[in-house]
Amino acid sequence: MSAPPELPPLVVRALRMSLERGYVQTSRSETGRLLATLAATRAGTIAECGTGCGVGAAWLRSGAPKDTRVITAELDPELAHGVMVMFADDDIDVMHADWTSLAQHAPFSLIFLDAASAKSWPREDIIDLVEPGGMIVLDDFVPSAGWPPIAGGRVDVVRQQWLADDRFTSVDVMVAEDTSVIIAVRR
Repeated sequence: MSAPPELPPLVVRALRMSLERGYVQTSRSETGRLLATLAATRAGTIAECGTGCGVGAAWLRSGAPKDTRVITAELDPELAHGVMVMFADDDIDVMHADWTSLAQHAPFSLIFLDAASAKSWPREDIIDLVEPGGMIVLDDFVPSAGWPPIAGGRVDVVRQQWLADDRFTSVDVMVAEDTSVIIAVRR
């Protein structure tokens, strides 16, 4: 068995910032590698809702083509400023703002809904943020083998609605034995 590939330097810096600030809710490496892979297929502008310490944005930038714009929004002023300073030379636009303010930069070819409020936001508003063929990525789901998807003994309504919405071609991808990610592509 071989060792896992090394983490991109940009991701290492963001993870270090997370540890220093005691911020444990970061994008997992399994999800990050998927984000980088998806970002590698995108042009135009890609976005992240909920910067935190910048781990998701770092994964997106690590995979995205150089001419693809990466933008992220964080409501917490201290986190936003820290990430702005950390990414000052890395071609990532960090906004100190609620994630909904990203709409002024839409449409996106990929948007990562990392903020909890973004994941439960009405899909009718989210769909307008992505161009036709654009991807919406949602993480932190508990894997479910059946239909409807079950989490904690109850139907996972958010996941069910994303997977059943006929405006998207969607898939629930298990990235580790305890977590899955939804990828929804706008038709």
